[in-house]
Amino acid sequence: MSSDPLVIFTPSGKRGHFPVGTPILTAARQLGVDLDSVCGGRGICSKCQIAPSFGDFPKHGVTVSETALSAWNAVEERYDRVRGLKQGRRLGCQATVQGDVVVDVPPESQVHRQVVRKAASARPITMDPATRLLLVEVQEPDMHEPSGDLERVQDALREQWGIEHVHAGLPVLRKLQPALRKGDWKVSLALHTPANTEQTQILDVWPGFHEGGLYGLAIDLGSTTIAAHLCDLVTGEVLASSGLMNPQIRFGEDLMSRVSYVMMNPGGDVEMTNAVREAINTLAGEIAAEARVDPALIMETVVVCNPVMHHLLLGIDPVELGQAPFALATSGSLALPARDLALDALNAEAQVYLLPCIAGHVGADAAAVALSEAPDKSEDLVLIVDVGTNAEILLGDRTRVLACSSPTGPAFEGAQISSGQRAAPGAIERVEIDPDTKEPRFRVIGSDLWSDQPGFAEATAATGVTGICGSGIIEAVAEMRMAGLLDASGLIGSAAQTGTARAEPEGRTHAYLLHDGTADGGPRITVTQGDIRAIQLAKSALYAGARLLMDQLEVDTVDRVVLAGAFGAHISPKHAMVLGMIPDAPLDKVTSAGNAAGHGARIALCNRAARTQIEQTVGRIHKVETAVEPRFQEHFVAANAIPHATDPFPELAKVATLPAVAFGASGGSDGGRRRRRRS
Repeated sequence: MSSDPLVIFTPSGKRGHFPVGTPILTAARQLGVDLDSVCGGRGICSKCQIAPSFGDFPKHGVTVSETALSAWNAVEERYDRVRGLKQGRRLGCQATVQGDVVVDVPPESQVHRQVVRKAASARPITMDPATRLLLVEVQEPDMHEPSGDLERVQDALREQWGIEHVHAGLPVLRKLQPALRKGDWKVSLALHTPANTEQTQILDVWPGFHEGGLYGLAIDLGSTTIAAHLCDLVTGEVLASSGLMNPQIRFGEDLMSRVSYVMMNPGGDVEMTNAVREAINTLAGEIAAEARVDPALIMETVVVCNPVMHHLLLGIDPVELGQAPFALATSGSLALPARDLALDALNAEAQVYLLPCIAGHVGADAAAVALSEAPDKSEDLVLIVDVGTNAEILLGDRTRVLACSSPTGPAFEGAQISSGQRAAPGAIERVEIDPDTKEPRFRVIGSDLWSDQPGFAEATAATGVTGICGSGIIEAVAEMRMAGLLDASGLIGSAAQTGTARAEPEGRTHAYLLHDGTADGGPRITVTQGDIRAIQLAKSALYAGARLLMDQLEVDTVDRVVLAGAFGAHISPKHAMVLGMIPDAPLDKVTSAGNAAGHGARIALCNRAARTQIEQTVGRIHKVETAVEPRFQEHFVAANAIPHATDPFPELAKVATLPAVAFGASGGSDGGRRRRRRS
């Protein structure tokens, strides 16, 4: 039995005997304990902070005295004086073993610390980024044993960190010699090691210990919007999130119209590629400025997007995606230098990782949703709907996962709606209609007050009431159906039929007046028959896609529904079900996952193993092509009714009453009963 002191680490529970004088950091490394260190044990980075515990530990069978660790030394005293150490903390590289000791490794000192997303999911992200920061001490040059500075850096990485196969590009070589000499032969290196490889690239170099941080971008490149999260690659913290409109909208609002633009305009793909790359550069600069981060410290970017956006970002002609068999140029993941994509707002050596695409119409964004929401690990049957201009739908459990895309168009985002607008201050986002009086009330973005509450006018004076956004139009149409203003076929009734003057004639149809701001110079906001039709087309495509996947599994119901996408986070489950956007399910089983694709991108940014995982998962997902499935059209037509022509909605019936009204196209008073043609 060893007479050396016993060192026990918590929370891992790992233990071992070590000679007196062994640094705690050394003991941790030998036991495989998750204790961070960037500076290699020189007392500079403070990443290896530990908290020793003293007293009796019957569970571990030890008694720990106050002298179990060496006394504070000059390095710790200097660090505490300059930066401060929490009470009871020690530096693991400086504190040495003197007796039996129990050592706690706090979360912030763990290499693979867990970061929990605050919204939508409590699943943690385990930090193991492909890009990390290390400090090395390099041998000075010796004319009697000549070797290059890079070669001696490679030797130092091999000897001090066990890292082999290191290379560097020209931008790093230009900076290396000045950095070594300014840092007195100590330099900090940003090292990038892709998944499934031992090849490591030096992305940047700084003299001495670099305290400026390393950062990465997780980008969800959508058809309509581009969203990005700026993440600290050490802690995983999201420092800033921002987004902008995809400038490709000027070439077409949906994916197929952009493919058509390329077909009809030679060089159109180059125009769109340049537009989206410029937009990403702009977004990177803006988000870095917001977080007060030097864009040159953004070392890595992970991008998720649909197949058409994927090809246009890469500069690949997307025409093949517009016609059967919808062939991708490549469906695998890609790792490439940011400069290949002209992303010059980032570090000169920054790297880009694109998640794999599932199929020609189901892209890397759906793969990111699968990574974030993990349907392949679900015990119950889950339907995940990423609502957007092109909706991605996943259905499955731990035995099998299916995927499809559905062309919903931009109506859910406020486009193609008469008073529609993007989500911005002043836009109506919530609507309620009294079923008795048919009077509406609403809330706008930027205010927590409803329109019938005192102080609403003052609260919205700066923005006004400007229009209606996607979540607002969904609630408005669903509320109209529940209030008896709209029949199951989607027809708006007349004033005589509905009992309210808010049902106004508009040509041969009717519109519902939601808000009249003309007295104050504002707009009249109505829901027109055309708006209803646009929403019907979008929701029918969504439901038909989900129903097609359910057919494949031979089921009529699902256990739960997850609404993904930034837009999905703002949809009321009840109103979505009244519309018939999603299959019937208990409302408490319909949840929002927020921007799941963006979160999946963040997981891939912060964890190399997640990249390998999703590459394998995508290979097991079965793609269903809605464009060639004969039953899609059948489901689409049946889903035009609100909520549906034939499918029962028993769970919805428990929480909402849908009046059995029917309005004729003429708007007459016959309740919409159609006359039979004489035979």
